[in-house]
Amino acid sequence: MARSIGSIARLVMLPVLVVIVCMADTVEADFIFGEPTLFDEPVNSAGLEYFDCISADGLEVYIEKPVDGMITSTNWDLYVSIRETTGDPWSVPVDLGPTVNSDYSDAFACLSGNELELYFASSRSGGHGRFDIWVATRQTRSDPWATPENLGPTINTTGIDSTPWITPDGLELYFSSDRPGGYGGVDIWVATRVSTNDAWGEPANLGPPVNGEAGDYLPCPSSDGLVLFFSDYDNLSEGMRPGGHGLSDMWMTRRKSNIDPWETPVNLGDGMNARSWDTQPRISPDGSVLYFTSSRPETAIFSQREDIWQAPIIPIVDFTGDGIVNGREILTMTESWGTDDPVCDIGPMPWGDGMVDVLDLIVLADHIGKDVIDGSLIAHWALDETEGDIASDSAGDNDGELVGDPVWSPDDGMVDGALAFDGVDDHVDTDRVLNPADGPFSILAWIKGDTPGQVIISQVDGVNWLMIDTAEGTLATELVPPTQRTPVPPLVSDVGIADDDWHRVAFVWDGFTRSLYVDGTFVAQDEQTSLAECRGSLNIGCGPAHEQDTLFSGLIDDVRIYNRALRP
Repeated sequence: MARSIGSIARLVMLPVLVVIVCMADTVEADFIFGEPTLFDEPVNSAGLEYFDCISADGLEVYIEKPVDGMITSTNWDLYVSIRETTGDPWSVPVDLGPTVNSDYSDAFACLSGNELELYFASSRSGGHGRFDIWVATRQTRSDPWATPENLGPTINTTGIDSTPWITPDGLELYFSSDRPGGYGGVDIWVATRVSTNDAWGEPANLGPPVNGEAGDYLPCPSSDGLVLFFSDYDNLSEGMRPGGHGLSDMWMTRRKSNIDPWETPVNLGDGMNARSWDTQPRISPDGSVLYFTSSRPETAIFSQREDIWQAPIIPIVDFTGDGIVNGREILTMTESWGTDDPVCDIGPMPWGDGMVDVLDLIVLADHIGKDVIDGSLIAHWALDETEGDIASDSAGDNDGELVGDPVWSPDDGMVDGALAFDGVDDHVDTDRVLNPADGPFSILAWIKGDTPGQVIISQVDGVNWLMIDTAEGTLATELVPPTQRTPVPPLVSDVGIADDDWHRVAFVWDGFTRSLYVDGTFVAQDEQTSLAECRGSLNIGCGPAHEQDTLFSGLIDDVRIYNRALRP
């Protein structure tokens, strides 16, 4: 069972009797997490290891372990593992020795920006409370750490002050504390100072929405200060943070600048959080990797083993949603140059700095010609099959069933094969993919047809998502806001697509406007801040109720749905 703040403070951990498994919002941002993998051996071993921090050059990693190997130990030590280059294997972790480690718990280490200070938490004697924050210094990276010093009564109280994280400039110290004035059992606080030679000011509680009734701890801001990762835990009285997956979850909050307030935290989502202890998120200095500690696999709910895991943080660079990063992305970025366009603002870090400039181009250039990993692609029917009655969804679990007798056309598609519909009884039924009201999304498809009024994509018990307008043969959508006193009409473009030529059609809703695109060109838009709810399944090639006059006649290829706004 993973530690809580209380266990590190020598409090007895009580059995967790209920596993809270709720549906949670995933990260809605312009980056995704890659598949988590185990950190290298011998840093990971058969025992318990917790990740603390890694140096900016990637050559030192600090971890912590219980001296007796037990999760409930009252004596934890700090260890360091080193390597000569980033291509070399890690060394066996070495105890930092009696100068840094005491006969009590020493944990949660964080290197300063110059890597000459090591902040950590300890329950050793000589402090102000049950757990205090200390700092050890060294003259150079090749010198040993000197005797740690307590940060004093401004930072430390008579309670628990722990999990410190110092910003690269040394001017902000984030930490967890149960001091008075909080909102839960343990809250996240931040202390600031004018320069590294000045004393720390009075800590401030981050307040709602970051801190809540549950325990919020283990803060770790990104190097640019725009993203804050942290963990929750059940402090045995208030319960878990709502919307979690397991026994402890990882969360993140963002802000537009270092002087703006933190936004409502979002859960890192399924995959990053499991039905286990997933905790201690630590972002690498360059923002490319998130390290964390987990008791997964999920079946080991009360496992006595925790390991260090790592997941790459990947910017979303496929702006147009065609699965390829090429000149179209460069053109899109050029058109947004000098603006704060969030689609193209991908650097530095994977989430940008509020300006589309050369830093974003550098990030984009590194991905041109490489395989695209895009977790926002939630459904993709390539329609490249050559036989059978199933249209496979390569991005999700929404395989479609062919109804009627659509014909696989492996040589006739715009992207490899396509599916031919006869306009009589052919269509494809799939499972539900999304509720249009839940947030931004995009749907794209290649189509070749010649009949007005026919439908490309629709939702059962809902409306036509993409269709050929009955009157003019142009691209249209019936996705509208909830019923109002004055109903909102469908959005209809003036660009014809019923000409028996291939066209790439798209609908995009960014939460504020609905937009239509044809062949990469914007053709219609209006302001709509909401869309009507619908939780039905999807149809490809007909209307919601399979109406005869909506059945598509022609070819459909490469249908994609993203849970973000694209720039097709």
